[in-house]
Parts: sequence; C-alpha cells; structure tokens
Amino acid sequence: MNFRPMSLLAAALFLAACAQQPQSPGGAGSTGGTPPSSTTSQGTMVTPGSKEDFQQNVGDRVFFAFDRSDITPEGQATLQRQADWLKKYGNVTVTVEGHCDDRGTREYNLALGERRAAAAKKVLIALGVPANRVSTISYGKERPIVLGDNEQAWAQNRVGLTVVN
Repeated sequence: MNFRPMSLLAAALFLAACAQQPQSPGGAGSTGGTPPSSTTSQGTMVTPGSKEDFQQNVGDRVFFAFDRSDITPEGQATLQRQADWLKKYGNVTVTVEGHCDDRGTREYNLALGERRAAAAKKVLIALGVPANRVSTISYGKERPIVLGDNEQAWAQNRVGLTVVN
C-alpha cells in the first residue's frame, strides 16, 4: 500500500483549511465572541494583545546611532505606536532592553545600554504609559541581536528592544 499520495492529499487539505479565515457570526463589524486575529506571513494566527501582535503590528525595536542614546524621529514614531498599544492593553507590562554593538568595554556598553533603555522608557511614560508597567534592563554587548563584526550587524545591535512580559 502506497501512503505517499494519501499523505500529500492530507497535507494539501490541511493547508487549504488553514488558509481560509473563519467568519464571525456577526460579520466584519461584530463585537461579540473572540477578538479578530491577524495572520503572519507564515500563515499562523496572531492574537490581539499578545507578544506576537506587538512584534508584528507595532514594532519592538528603537534603533540608535553609534555611541548615542537619543531617540530619533523614527524611534519616536515606534514608541508612539508602542504607547498606543500599551494603553489599549492595560494589563500588559513590558521590559525595555538596552543593547549595544560589540565595540567598547563591557562596562561602557552596559552603561550605554541602560541610557538607551531609560530614554525609551521616558518617552513611553511621557506618552501616557504608567511607569509601573515599564521596566528596563541593560545587556550592553552581552546579548547581541545579530551576530557579525561589520557595520550592518553593529547597527542591528544598537537597539532598545521592548519585550512584552
């Protein structure tokens, strides 16, 4: 007995079923039942108010220039979206992680990472997020986001990363 054609058929049916969005009983404007979900590029569902929702729909990173901790206009826009999301989901807390590239001493980068995290937290608070919902931590150069020893990798590691707890 050949199981390969049956396996392929089962996989195709499974993917087809996953690709279809279920309709809520009240239509697109319905407010009852479970909240609507969005779909990632991989086809998985994202629940509103979740870590995945925050990462995909809001943006979790504020980038910094070399040896700087001031918020750029792009960073301000990201923090505005984060603040709006946090106000919408009032039970969520976050930690802003300060990261640096691997140049400089461990101690210097820990201090710089703390300034970056504190700068992002200050903006979130100014935008109406209660201070007790935002904590900070500095990882300096100890937890790189991207591995590499070039400007492209360094730029990705000079970041304030907001993580939903």
